[in-house]
Amino acid sequence: MSELSTTDAAAREAILHELSLSLIDGVGPRIYQQLREAFGDAKGALTASMTELRSVPGVGSVLAERIRAGSDLVAAEEEVSFCRSANVRILSVASPDYPAALREIPDPPAILFVRGEILSRDEAAVAIVGTRHCTTYGKKQAERFASGLASAGIAIVSGLARGVDKAAHEGALSAGGRTLAVLGSGVCEIYPPEHAELSERVIAAGALISEGPPRRTAIRGAFPQRNRIVTGLSRALLVIEADTQSGAMISARHAMEQNREVFALPGRIDDRTSHGCHRLIRDGARLLESVEDVLEELGPMPSPVRLDEQTVLRKPAELLLNEQEAQVLQAIPGSPIDIDSLVVATGLPVHRILATLSVLETRRLVRRISGQTVMRAN
Repeated sequence: MSELSTTDAAAREAILHELSLSLIDGVGPRIYQQLREAFGDAKGALTASMTELRSVPGVGSVLAERIRAGSDLVAAEEEVSFCRSANVRILSVASPDYPAALREIPDPPAILFVRGEILSRDEAAVAIVGTRHCTTYGKKQAERFASGLASAGIAIVSGLARGVDKAAHEGALSAGGRTLAVLGSGVCEIYPPEHAELSERVIAAGALISEGPPRRTAIRGAFPQRNRIVTGLSRALLVIEADTQSGAMISARHAMEQNREVFALPGRIDDRTSHGCHRLIRDGARLLESVEDVLEELGPMPSPVRLDEQTVLRKPAELLLNEQEAQVLQAIPGSPIDIDSLVVATGLPVHRILATLSVLETRRLVRRISGQTVMRAN
């Protein structure tokens, strides 16, 4: 359902204005932000005078006229009606369900259209990207990393394209994990068309996401733009295979600008699909060898994510823990605790507590304050 299903009239009106402004040709993420900053909100921008609108950098007379025309909200009302019939959710950047990590990037989408569901646990997500013309090796590795990470509870984000993207989604689904697909088209105009069946499986295990209206067809310029959403939704980016001029390299640049960890898979030096990865490694990306490389490198979550009633995720590396290790870690608060208190809290004998703490130290999840006292690592 659309966010406009709320009974709060003020919220309904606000989202309708935000949608109307975002649908205007020429109002991209940066100009949208500038308009909101200049006029307080989308309604303020839509009701501003021509003179006021032209004072905003990047807004000329033609765009100002379009913005003025958008104030009638007709296009937004039509889009909302379609979204309701197609079961597409509309999330504005101010919506509480808008992904927190995406809101923090320099140019977040003003509006997201979503088929499926984005969960709070998807904040522990990793993006996997690469060439559409991947080798057998690239396909196999994309599936392996997606499956391994998904099995550990990490959501896999990619772009539903041919090649590496498809393999990443398939790997996550084969492991029974979650996966999110960010489209360059609308969420009701699947591209490439042969991925229609795959898109339905992604919806069942995650979501299709786009900043374009649901019926928008694929256009070339939308794909580089969508790459910033792929990385923005993720904690890290894995580049599986890429030429030096590929879209995956654009994704890597977005990830670096967004302060995301970048990993690159090495390949054959005489294969052009490895040249981009090798350049990334040369320039400081992490060399990718195992799922553990990724989980252990990821830092703390921006805010803890509750996975269930007993478990709160603070670092993605916690997803690698077995039942006993997770039990001991959950018993350690933010402040120092002694070994005897952990024995009481978990019911485990001292020797098992000590052995488990050694594992947790190795994974950089706890640190010793003294011989008998530990606390969670920052």
